[in-house]
Amino acid sequence: MTKNRSDCPRATRPAAALAALALVAGCSFTPDLERPAAPVPEKFTGASDTAASAVPRWQEYFADPALRALIETALVHNRDMRIALSRVEEARALAGIARADRFPALEGQASASRSRTPADFSAAGEARIGSRYDLGLGITSFELDFWGRVAALNEAARARYLASEEAAKSFRISLIGDVAGAWFQLAELTQRERLASETLRTREESLELIRKRRDVGLATDLDALAAESLAESVRGQWAELRRQRMQTENALNLLTGMAAPLPPPAGVSSQFAMAELAPGLPSEVLLKRPDVRAAEQRLIAANANIGAARAAFFPRISLTANLGTASSELSGLFGAGSQAWLFSPALKLPLFDAGRNQANLDVADARKVAAVADYEKTIQQAFREVADALAAQTTYREQLSAQQANLQAQQTRLERVKARAQTGIASYLEVLDASREAFAAEQTLVTTQRQLRSSQVALFKALGGGE
Repeated sequence: MTKNRSDCPRATRPAAALAALALVAGCSFTPDLERPAAPVPEKFTGASDTAASAVPRWQEYFADPALRALIETALVHNRDMRIALSRVEEARALAGIARADRFPALEGQASASRSRTPADFSAAGEARIGSRYDLGLGITSFELDFWGRVAALNEAARARYLASEEAAKSFRISLIGDVAGAWFQLAELTQRERLASETLRTREESLELIRKRRDVGLATDLDALAAESLAESVRGQWAELRRQRMQTENALNLLTGMAAPLPPPAGVSSQFAMAELAPGLPSEVLLKRPDVRAAEQRLIAANANIGAARAAFFPRISLTANLGTASSELSGLFGAGSQAWLFSPALKLPLFDAGRNQANLDVADARKVAAVADYEKTIQQAFREVADALAAQTTYREQLSAQQANLQAQQTRLERVKARAQTGIASYLEVLDASREAFAAEQTLVTTQRQLRSSQVALFKALGGGE
């Protein structure tokens, strides 16, 4: 997967480092990085052979104006989004610190001192008071980066910054999908709650009618108990749907930062159908996802850290310099002959560190192995998300068609059973049974419509969300 960028020797002993000093000046110890092959099949399961469609921006993909307003609110006021953006700024600042280490820091320096020397220490045998004033510009401990250690650390910091930026984009897409998913779930629950409320009212009217018929001997206690059971069953479902609807509203409020009241949902029918998305080949899709790009940047950072760890085996050359004026009198700082300068290069050669540098290199190597595995796992997870969304869309469309046919059949059955009951051919228990089945079919149809919308949202997220 990797190969050395140069034939620079790897020194494991100080003697080897000194012997190679003239040969390795200016070389880099960071290995070349080749992107690992995507460990996924060549095609998505269930995908058509049509060319990939461009993933639209979320403003174009979601047609419901109320939903678009909620997403805009969430992107501004969601606290997790703010945390993600602050981490990007933190990584940007850390990258700026690492970049600054590649340049010398120029400092203005001014100092003054007075000292008294006792007579016992004075050549003249008398106590002496001396003064010194200094003014100048200086460079302190600037490392001459012969082996690329500082450059590698700068590359790693920049890659971490880019990884955090891609991670923030990934979270942004997830937030958009979460808001859309919760919105469609709220629409489903609102619609199902309304159906349950209407059905409960009808069941209560039927129960009252059955009780009156029982009182005059036209119905039995069994008919009344069956009608009562059916009404109470719907009442329980209605209460459950109200609870779920309120909890979903709370979840949406949290996602949007509780910045505005929720508008009433428009429903989950085909009124706000979303565009059809064709993913194309995995190689064209997965590498565009922000989470995959973030994993790649983390791999680049881990690879650069290997270069920094290798360079630590070699000498570090630092430079301290100063240019200015010095005088025993403050008024003489700018006088003739007051110029002063200092040039102090320093060489630090690792002689014995009890294996610290080797351990640091081992750590860097291990972290790169983990980064490669993380990159490949991220691609595999992305492939699964796209494949799952494609499979869900196909099957939910088939399921929706079946549920629509089932509802139509149940409603026709209910009408015919009611007609038979009016003529005395069918019992009222048959009417209640047909009514229960029709209600369940209608509830299931609304749920399937929402599941299809959720699968479309999942595919939008899996394809990178138009970022």
